[in-house]
Amino acid sequence: MKPPSAHARRGCIPWNGLLLAVSLLTFWNLPTTAHLTFESVPFNAAEGTDVLLLVHNVTGDLLGYGWYRGERVENNQLIASCRVYTQVNTPGPAHSGRGTIYPNGSLLIQTVTQNDTGYYTLLITKNDLQTERLAGQLRVYPVLPTPVITSNNSNPKELEDTVVLTCGPETPNTSHMWRINNQSLPNSTRLELSEDNRTLTLFHVTRNDTGPNMCETRNPLSVSRSDPFTLNVFYPVAQPSIEASNTTVTEHENTVVLTCRTNDTGISVSWFFSDQSLLLTEKMTLSPDNSTLSIDPVRREDAGDYWCEVSNPSSSSIGDPVTVVVLWRENGPALSMEVLTVIAIGVLVRVALVAALGFLFSSRGVEALVEKGGLHSLLGKGALLVPYFDTNAVTSSSGNPQDNPDLSEGQWPE
Repeated sequence: MKPPSAHARRGCIPWNGLLLAVSLLTFWNLPTTAHLTFESVPFNAAEGTDVLLLVHNVTGDLLGYGWYRGERVENNQLIASCRVYTQVNTPGPAHSGRGTIYPNGSLLIQTVTQNDTGYYTLLITKNDLQTERLAGQLRVYPVLPTPVITSNNSNPKELEDTVVLTCGPETPNTSHMWRINNQSLPNSTRLELSEDNRTLTLFHVTRNDTGPNMCETRNPLSVSRSDPFTLNVFYPVAQPSIEASNTTVTEHENTVVLTCRTNDTGISVSWFFSDQSLLLTEKMTLSPDNSTLSIDPVRREDAGDYWCEVSNPSSSSIGDPVTVVVLWRENGPALSMEVLTVIAIGVLVRVALVAALGFLFSSRGVEALVEKGGLHSLLGKGALLVPYFDTNAVTSSSGNPQDNPDLSEGQWPE
């Protein structure tokens, strides 16, 4: 049963059998009240619970009790007073609406807050108007929330930046402790703690400071630990390499898998093909971290050089390219690149020869050869010549071939 709150001019309330959640951390007695004591029930108090300052060894005929905030008896600091015979409980100027005095002089403070922390003084007045006084300190502790680590720079550059980690929120009467990589802080000139240990400074961070970093908060009532906090320390990335499942494949029959290998962490991966960023087609897929490229099935347009680039906000590096060779079939067995190269050269030679012969057997070609000494001088003896007659090239000025005395039928000029 929870006791009712005290109201002005209300009688003192019996205290036996009450369920109380209270705390008084320290107390001390004045020499004149060596036998008068009070204790906390329970010993440690959490914010939001009830606190009872339980009085012991009250003797003699009593006139009344008075409780005050602070270490001295001052009227403006009176919380409440209670007259024993009339059982009148009267709130004072310092009453919060949550304090009640019981017949034995004990004080109940309900739903304590951080503002209730401090000194309290009990004044006992006897029938002969003699007084006894007892003072002590009440501390109220919060139930610590889960702390959170914040940073002034969560993406520092290795050996360049200084990082400040703060363990929050700030709470009174709380101690702090730090751990890096699940170990206590090492002795290092690069690490510095603030006076209350709430702030940790890491000078010239290295990749070993990545974490996980954790902070722990403690008070006499509870202990709480933060979630791990990881720093992304950026450092020069090493050159990656490409691992290929195979580099010579047959069109429509094989799959190519290219993997960008790197030992660095916290990096992004980009792919390039034929001197430009890779444009994914319907037959290409990338792994979630972009490190693996799959082409299924391979087509002839997929042949060429592939390379990958790894980067972080401070640096990047490109790996050596890997060449993928694609073979395809032309109504028969698959043709290798060597065969295809020979065929391509043969086609080019054929095209060039046809063009040359076309010129040679044109009218202008014949005229040029006549002027330069004949076809035999160009093609050599034994060359097979196909007769080609161009009347425009061998007619006389009269327009009649028979009028040209230098040519007989079927004869080439020399």
